[in-house]
Amino acid sequence: MTLKRRQFMGLAGAALLGPRYGAGKLPVAAAAPANASMDKWARVRAEFEQDPAYLNFTGFLLAPHPRPVREAIAAHRDALDKNAAVVIENQMELSRAGKDTLNFAPCTAAARFLAAQPEEFALTDSTTMGLGLVYSGFQIGAGKEVLTTVHDHYSTHEALRLRAVRDGVKVRKMTLYAQPSKVSVEEIIGNLKREIGADTRVVAATWVHSSTGIKLPIRAMANVIAELNRKRGASDRIWFVVDGVHGFGCENATMADLGCDVFIAGCHKWLFGPRGTGLVWAHRDAWDQITPTIPAFTGTAYRAWKENKTPAGPFGMMNTPGGFHSFEHRWALPAAFAFQSDIGRAEIEGRIHELNTQLKQGLKRMSRVRLHTPMDPKLSAGITCFELEGIPNEEVVKRLFDKHKIIASLTPYAVIYTRLAPGLLTSAQQVDEALAAVRAL
Repeated sequence: MTLKRRQFMGLAGAALLGPRYGAGKLPVAAAAPANASMDKWARVRAEFEQDPAYLNFTGFLLAPHPRPVREAIAAHRDALDKNAAVVIENQMELSRAGKDTLNFAPCTAAARFLAAQPEEFALTDSTTMGLGLVYSGFQIGAGKEVLTTVHDHYSTHEALRLRAVRDGVKVRKMTLYAQPSKVSVEEIIGNLKREIGADTRVVAATWVHSSTGIKLPIRAMANVIAELNRKRGASDRIWFVVDGVHGFGCENATMADLGCDVFIAGCHKWLFGPRGTGLVWAHRDAWDQITPTIPAFTGTAYRAWKENKTPAGPFGMMNTPGGFHSFEHRWALPAAFAFQSDIGRAEIEGRIHELNTQLKQGLKRMSRVRLHTPMDPKLSAGITCFELEGIPNEEVVKRLFDKHKIIASLTPYAVIYTRLAPGLLTSAQQVDEALAAVRAL
């Protein structure tokens, strides 16, 4: 049986590893001719199988898979279809021996991408799952509070509400800015300083708000919290937790650049990773504050269980929910990190900001448009929110789709705006087409 398994793994090895691309080499779609005259961003768009009948300004919702990710998913899926038991047993055998596995490979890829350590990452299925795991497991003493914002998404607010229901943890919401279009770093930092109290144990914030398109100055906020922590004992330390999904894969930043303690993001939005994948990063001290919610499936955890001991191991993986997952998607995650790295993270950030600046400048020139997202790239990213005077936002989105084949979206909040999010799926010409369509309305 062992010989057969090893023979099978040898034959399937190339498929299990999936495609790899050298640093700095942009993959070119197979359908493009060798002497293609397309510019770089046209070649990037050619990696996606988008419906050419529509202009997609909602790529951040549930991202399409670029070709390298599709190929990696297919390779892993084919290997599992041929003999899932052999593949899974091989991974468990490697895990029991303390060796790297396909389950740990995404952590290694994420660590390289974000300049962190592989053991600092837990794998999840989405941002929402990550938020639920972190906020349900965070050790918060009696009388302490979680301070969040009124601008955060349902997933953060509901995860914290459920935690409050379970054990009475106090949750308080602060307002970081009054008018999105006039926001400033000074306003945000001033409100944060004023709202943090003696009982604040966790500050829960979001890097890029999908409600307004505002990008918070996370490093400046982290600096405020670090300064306050210098005057506090270990038991009173404030922990900074960030939902980073709409900056992840969009902004060229590492964990050290951001300075937060915990970072949570789905990988199937701006990163264009496999659908149903996500991660949680935290440094060791922060992981020590989080109790796992779902048992981990690792060799060390199983061995500890058999020996009636407390499990130990890479702290991120100990917080990775066990059970059987859509492994072909999770194992294909390194291909998404490679795809972005090969294009160039700084270039991706520059491209997204360039297209959104073009969009915002065009909208600002329209007298009946009220732009809510700041013009300043330091306070905005890839989402642009606006309203059109005299037409409900729901109707704006409907007309853009029906009359112009432009896919826009609505902010899923109590206050609704129209959103357009140009990125790697769109061109400058398509941004101009979207502006012409809004002007026609």
